[in-house]
Amino acid sequence: MPLNVQDKKAIVADVGAQLAGAQTVVLAEYRGIPVEQLTKLRASARDQGVYLRVLKSTLARRAAQGTRFEPLADSMVGPLIYGISADPIASAKVLQNFAKTQDKLVITAGLYNGKLLDVAGVKALATIPNRDELLSQLLGVMLAPVSAMARVLGAVAAQKSAGAPAPVAAPVVEAAAPAEVVAEAAAPEAAAEPAAAAPEAGTETPQTPAAE
Repeated sequence: MPLNVQDKKAIVADVGAQLAGAQTVVLAEYRGIPVEQLTKLRASARDQGVYLRVLKSTLARRAAQGTRFEPLADSMVGPLIYGISADPIASAKVLQNFAKTQDKLVITAGLYNGKLLDVAGVKALATIPNRDELLSQLLGVMLAPVSAMARVLGAVAAQKSAGAPAPVAAPVVEAAAPAEVVAEAAAPEAAAEPAAAAPEAGTETPQTPAAE
C-alpha cells in the first residue's frame, strides 16, 4: 500500500529524531532474506539498542538532510535497511554478526564520528569490544591477582588439613667415631706392638678431635 504524504512525514520525523541522537549509521541490502530472519534481526537490534528500519532512499535522504549523516546520501540508493545507534559500535556489530549467518544481508556503507565507512570500515568497527565486553575484560584483569592468591591460600589450607610433611633436617656434621670403632681400628696395632705404659696420674688421655 503506497504511503501518503502524512505517513512519509511521520517516517522522516521519526528517523530524523533517531539520527539526532545517533553516533553510527550502517546501511545494508536485505533483498531475499526471509521474513522470519528479518524478525530475528529486528529482535536482536532491539536488544542491543539499535534502531533498525527499511527505508526508501528518498525518505532516508530527507531524514538525513541537515544532520551529521548527510554525507551518506550518495550511498542511499534503493531500498536499504538502516541500523542507527547512539552506541558507536552497536549498529555495526548487530548487522555484521547477522551477515555472518545470512549472506543475503550485504553491508554497503556506514558513517561513524563524521567519517564515511566502506564495508571494511564497518567490519572493523564491529570487531571493537562494546562497553559491556570492555568492562568484563577489565574485571577479569582486576580479579586475576585475587584468583591467584586464592589458589595459593587454598593449596596451603589443603596441605595443612592433610598434614604437612616434616621439614627435612639440615645435614649433620660428621661426629667423632664411636669408641667401639676406635677400639676395633686400634686392635691390630695393639697385637703387633707391645702395650704402652699406663699414663701417669694427672696426665690427660689423647682423644679423637671432632670434625669441625
